[in-house]
Amino acid sequence: MNDVVVVIPARYGSSRLPGKPLLDIHGEPMIARVWRRACQSGATRVVVATDDTRIESAMRPYEAEVMLTERDHPAGTDRLAEVAARLGLDADTIVVNVQGDEPLIPASLIDQVARRLADDASASIATLAEPIGDVETLFNPNVVKVVRDLYGRALYFSRAPVPWDRERFAQRPDYLETDAWLRHIGLYAYRASFLAEYVDWLPSPLEQLEQLEQLRAMHHGHRIQVALASEAHPAGVDTQEDLERVRRLIAEEEGAT
Repeated sequence: MNDVVVVIPARYGSSRLPGKPLLDIHGEPMIARVWRRACQSGATRVVVATDDTRIESAMRPYEAEVMLTERDHPAGTDRLAEVAARLGLDADTIVVNVQGDEPLIPASLIDQVARRLADDASASIATLAEPIGDVETLFNPNVVKVVRDLYGRALYFSRAPVPWDRERFAQRPDYLETDAWLRHIGLYAYRASFLAEYVDWLPSPLEQLEQLEQLRAMHHGHRIQVALASEAHPAGVDTQEDLERVRRLIAEEEGAT
C-alpha cells in the first residue's frame, strides 16, 4: 500500500466547547489522546494540524509532529490540503483525516479506510459507514446518511432519511425492518492529488443545501468508496455531555488496566 499520512485538524475555537482540543480527559488533553490512537495505526506519519500555538505547546511533551496552519480555512479539508502541499506529498500518498475530537477512535478504522482507498484506483476518497438500527437516528438531521451502489461507491449523502421507504414512511414507522439504512462515519482517506484539486473548487449547490462537504467531490465527478466499519465507531465530542461520557469511559478503561 502507498504511504499513509494521518492528519488531525485541531482548531482551538469551538462555539460549543471553547478550546476543545485541550480539554482534559483523565489527565491528558483530548488532542493527545486522538494523536496516540492515530499512532497505533499503520500510518507512516501522523501530523497534528492546528491554528493555535497553545495546541502546539501542549503536544510538545509528546514529541508529536505539529504544523501551524492558516487560521482562515473554511473547512477541515482545506487545512488538510495545506498540510499535503507543505509536506510535498507524492500524488498517490493517502492522507487520512482524523477529527481532533475523537479520542476513542479505533486505530483499526484508520487502517481500514486507508486500505479501502488503496484498493480502488478509480476512487479519490474513501470513508466508512455503519447500519442504522433505530427510527430516531434515521430521522435525525444531524446524522448523515449514505446510499451506496453495488461496488460500494457512494450514490448520495444526505441529512434526510434516504433511501425513502415509499410504503412505510408516509406515516413514520415505529421500528426498522432491515439494515438498508447506513449512517456515515466522518473518517476520510484522500489521495494527495485530489486535495490539490479540491481547494480550487467553489462549493456546489447540493453541498450548500445539505451542508455536506463530500457532495462537492461528487459534484465534480469524483468517486467515493464507502466501507462498512469493521468495528463500532464511538461518537466524538461535540457537547459537554459528550465530554463527560468520554471521560467516564476512559476512566473505566484505564482504571481496569
